[in-house]
Amino acid sequence: MKPLAKFTFGVGDRFAHQASAQLDAFRKARSMGWNILPVWNKSNREHLTVGSEPPSVLAAAEAAIEAAQWQHGFYIDADHIGIATVEPFLSCSDFFTLDVADFIGKPAAQSAIDSFVSTHRSLIGRIDLPGLSAPIDIDEALLRATAQKYLAAAIRAGETYRHIQAAKGAVPFVTEVSMDETDAPQTPPELLIILAALASVGVPAQTIAPKFTGRFNKGVDYVGDVQQFEREFRDDIAVIAYAVKAFGLPLELKLSVHSGSDK
Repeated sequence: MKPLAKFTFGVGDRFAHQASAQLDAFRKARSMGWNILPVWNKSNREHLTVGSEPPSVLAAAEAAIEAAQWQHGFYIDADHIGIATVEPFLSCSDFFTLDVADFIGKPAAQSAIDSFVSTHRSLIGRIDLPGLSAPIDIDEALLRATAQKYLAAAIRAGETYRHIQAAKGAVPFVTEVSMDETDAPQTPPELLIILAALASVGVPAQTIAPKFTGRFNKGVDYVGDVQQFEREFRDDIAVIAYAVKAFGLPLELKLSVHSGSDK
């Protein structure tokens, strides 16, 4: 597992001409006391759209890093990949965003759901966490319904993670799980159950991207209820802090907010 900085910001150099300007923004942030590391990302879909290859992202980033003499680290993200699309990214990426959107809402095998519910009965009841806007209440029906919606996605994330791990060998990498491409924001109980599921299938998630209220389109202001977003953000942070201790997830597990044309 590659260590992940506390603050990172994803940037997309879509045509391999923006890395220097993007890096300059991080230099300015650092001069103001914000130690944020860049995560250059580009999805398989974006590569296909512009006719580029994954190694071009690393090459552009390294050229910008060398020109600016940046010595504070960076990441190259294989953005929104799955087993079918990850191969070209393996040699040039050290950050992998596991996209399991196609498996959200598709029930796992009934035996897997039953086993998950049976081994996670400790989640049933009320959990009152510091920083949470309201206590978490989980009954067996909610535990089972959430497993039916998200367990297959967690299992697929585990399969994708192990595929990458086998290919990378001893080379460490960052693991992110994307759960933002769904119909509605996850509630705190749902996020807690999702994190339990990821831990149960052996995914050492270092960052997770849930769905939030509103729209995060690129190049324009956030569209939505800012107070509601802030409440969801703080609730998710509280859930993550609890899940790290409860499920043995990486201590650095953090929350990711994704933007995009479909967000």
